[in-house]
Amino acid sequence: MDYIKITFADLQPEQKEILIAQLADAGYEGFEEKDTGLDAFIKSKSFDTIVLKEISFKYQTPYTKEKIAETNWNQVWESNFEPVIVNDYVGIRADFHKPITNTKFEIVITPKMSFGTGHHATTYMMIELMKEIDLKGRLVLDFGTGTGVLAILAEKEGAKNIDAIDNDDWSIANAGENFEKNNCTKINLRKASNAASEIKFDIILANINKNVIIENLALLSEQLNNGGQVLLSGLLKEDKAEILSIATELRLKLKKELIRNNWIALQFHN
Repeated sequence: MDYIKITFADLQPEQKEILIAQLADAGYEGFEEKDTGLDAFIKSKSFDTIVLKEISFKYQTPYTKEKIAETNWNQVWESNFEPVIVNDYVGIRADFHKPITNTKFEIVITPKMSFGTGHHATTYMMIELMKEIDLKGRLVLDFGTGTGVLAILAEKEGAKNIDAIDNDDWSIANAGENFEKNNCTKINLRKASNAASEIKFDIILANINKNVIIENLALLSEQLNNGGQVLLSGLLKEDKAEILSIATELRLKLKKELIRNNWIALQFHN
């Protein structure tokens, strides 16, 4: 399958964060961050020139476009993947890296193009929030599971059952591979376009993007058990007011907020 690579140069760190968020909303599937630049990748069939030009004009970020023939994405991402350490709590590595021994948990993944390897600030903050939550015996929903890192961590922390949902075939395949690699037995993986479920959850994790969160927040709230918590990220600092407004209408109360670079993670309870 052919891809389009869009390259942005001479960016400020904040511009990179904003572009990643906006382009992810527009269907871009992978990003490579450079020192002062950014490469964004999207399937040729999904590429929309008008959308890209609007984003570029809005944030004054010129770009170049390049068509890429079918590529070994696994090799590309492996070459750019470095282990991630979240304090002394979680180490995330690929199987070709040396074991990480100085953290409470180690997660081994196959790095592919889906989000959630822990490199991204939002995944990092979600893990920080999960560290403070008692997950033992809990029912957990990981909505937008990506590589499955958060679902894997939930099982390692003793969750009773985890539903892991994503709408992307690539992510479903990658997450399934990573669940097997980490010997997970309590995760139910399924492809779905929204967060609808027949059961309620004690903990809901949603590290996606603003648009998907807004579309599903009412549904997530309805599926939360009394005394439950919702952790949200994939959000920029400028998204906070809108998310708080919707959450307040749904009677969700803000418990904690983390900020990393230009990204935020929000923890709510009902």
